[in-house]
Amino acid sequence: MRVAVIGATGNVGTAVLDVLGRTSDITSVLGISRRMPDTEAEPYSGCEWRSIDIAAASSQDTAHRDLTEALTGADAVIHLAWLIQPNSDRGLLRRVNVDGTARVAAAVAAAGVPHLVVASSVGAYSPDDSMDKRDEAWPTEGIRSSHYSVDKAAQERVLDDFCADHPEITVTRLRPALIFGAPAASEIQRYFLGTWMPVQLLRAGRLPFLPLPAGLRGVQAVHSTDVARAYVASVLRRRSGAFNICADDVLHPKDLAELLDHGRHIPVPNGAVRAALSMGHSSSLVAADEGWLDMGLNVPLMDNGRARRELGWDPEYSAMDSARELLKGMADGEGAASLPLRPRDPEQPQLRTTDDTSTGHEASDAGGEHSEVDMDLLGLYLSDHLTGATAGAERIERMAADFVDTPVFAALSELAAEIRGEHPYVRHLIGELGLRRRPVAEALSWVGERVGRLKSNGSLLKRSPMTLVFEAELMRSAVIGKLGMWQTLEGNAEALGLDAEQFRGLAQKAEHQREVLDTVHSYARSRAFRRDRAVYDQASGVSPVRGD
Repeated sequence: MRVAVIGATGNVGTAVLDVLGRTSDITSVLGISRRMPDTEAEPYSGCEWRSIDIAAASSQDTAHRDLTEALTGADAVIHLAWLIQPNSDRGLLRRVNVDGTARVAAAVAAAGVPHLVVASSVGAYSPDDSMDKRDEAWPTEGIRSSHYSVDKAAQERVLDDFCADHPEITVTRLRPALIFGAPAASEIQRYFLGTWMPVQLLRAGRLPFLPLPAGLRGVQAVHSTDVARAYVASVLRRRSGAFNICADDVLHPKDLAELLDHGRHIPVPNGAVRAALSMGHSSSLVAADEGWLDMGLNVPLMDNGRARRELGWDPEYSAMDSARELLKGMADGEGAASLPLRPRDPEQPQLRTTDDTSTGHEASDAGGEHSEVDMDLLGLYLSDHLTGATAGAERIERMAADFVDTPVFAALSELAAEIRGEHPYVRHLIGELGLRRRPVAEALSWVGERVGRLKSNGSLLKRSPMTLVFEAELMRSAVIGKLGMWQTLEGNAEALGLDAEQFRGLAQKAEHQREVLDTVHSYARSRAFRRDRAVYDQASGVSPVRGD
């Protein structure tokens, strides 16, 4: 059986690939995602891959053509692609989440695929303030103040229409509760809390009490592995209709507080919590908006009996165990080898000496033994580059976020992850050589980059067409400067007792980064100053700009 998974690099997609890879009835898997994972890492290595943008920056015709071609020959399609952020761009979210589902369904029909499995959600359900558990017959009109819930309800209507038009195709809808698991820990922090939130402090101590909304009846959750097993069971059993997917236990306020080892909680008026969340989101301190609270307080508790009976599915993890694993994963900054699931902190770099060791003492001693190297001057030089690298890493990550609705997003996002991973390498190099850093300059550079975001580029209320051109030029200059640093280090590596090959490889990587930015700049400059073309026109049908 051949299965295609759309949105295969996220939390659920990664877990689904893992379960599919361990299922004997599955003979081949096609992963489809806008951004490619590390295809040499598990569970991504066992799949074929296609980069397809279903709706963010593609025309309907382009998406239909690419999806139909990719899905032809599949026995089942699992559609998981869904945008959580940016909250502020409702047009983008609606286009990807609702229109994207319609495009996938149309391509499934055109490709002759007999089975479509779609990720719906508990968020699709209409409000309920009781403690009764509801089955799949509960209305799916959503929670009106939650954009996520509104779009999930709209997705259900898309599927209703598709089922009416294509009765020959089996359509399965899974409605999971909150999905927890360690690999998604850093992603959940970014999407709902914010990168600045010091969740690693969970390792050191506990809150004396847990403030919770007074109206919280309980939280249902499911482990990512369990929900993946439900998707695979849906493919194998080919049952139509909706299925609630959740663990058997409900996390009540006392249970949530017990996750912090004490069980003490304080009820806070719902209005006060909502106002605080609204203020935190509007000031960019918290990633989630108040709609997420509204949904959490109002969705019904689900009954998972139909999934047990018809899919042969049973949860292996309790909601409490899943939540504990998530909290530990957030404290440790866990993730996986895809951009959505990237860990909070890049892996600690290893500095290679001429003896092929990675001990800092040998590198520092080697440098000190060669009087021809002015270590003070070298320290100043590398510290200046580290200062620039701090601003550069921030800039490229912001570029990727700002241009999510353009064909260059995937290339910028992959480039941002690569550049962010190099930043600690420079910091590590300075420390291993025993050189002095300038943290004040780094902090000022970080602040300066953010202040620079306030420039108008001739447009105060929306993005200027010139912005992408200008940003690409600034980043290209920064990468060229970094290339010079790697070349300088390569030329002095022997005197420092370091392996020159590592710097040669980094210089080649910088050349590739410049080429990617050249391509981004070419796309932007061909459109920014033309009245007959749009830089931010998702219906342009322009092929995605790749970094490879």
